[in-house]
Amino acid sequence: MNPLEIIDRYYASEPDLWAILVGHSSAVAAYALTICQAHPEIAVDRRFIYEASMLHDIGIIRCDAPSIHCHGSLPYICHGIAGAEMLRSLGMEMHARVCERHTGAGLSLVDIREQKLPLPPGDYLPMTPEEQIVCYADKFFSKSRELAIAKSLERARRSVAKHGKDSLERFEALHSKYHL
Repeated sequence: MNPLEIIDRYYASEPDLWAILVGHSSAVAAYALTICQAHPEIAVDRRFIYEASMLHDIGIIRCDAPSIHCHGSLPYICHGIAGAEMLRSLGMEMHARVCERHTGAGLSLVDIREQKLPLPPGDYLPMTPEEQIVCYADKFFSKSRELAIAKSLERARRSVAKHGKDSLERFEALHSKYHL
């Protein structure tokens, strides 16, 4: 199924939120594919990267973030888990893993416990190159500001640092592999 068809399934009645999600996800997808082009030595499935980039934030509709037109009941930190559930219901396991593993630079069980995050216990760390590239690319784009304008590396670092020192260290490892 085409990613936009899946997005439409959940977002057709929410045009403002649809525009934010698609604008953000399109920017992430373009950046992720640019990373693939810049690193031909890394064998990846580019079609999957495009699809996963478009769908990585599909769960935001279930979260409470009024500033970006999200009026669900879950805390925003749960959008990856919510998106994973949505995509698993469609039989899209690999895409679901990208959803649940892209927050911060991934979240570990230690992160969840120490920060008392309202997430099911587990390790949500991007493992495959595809998961890592989508996670890394996502850190450069906001949903609340200029959707298609990439953040500076320093701004991306500050954003990731909010998830803790370990998350920032994981981001730096992704940066060393996938920077442009």
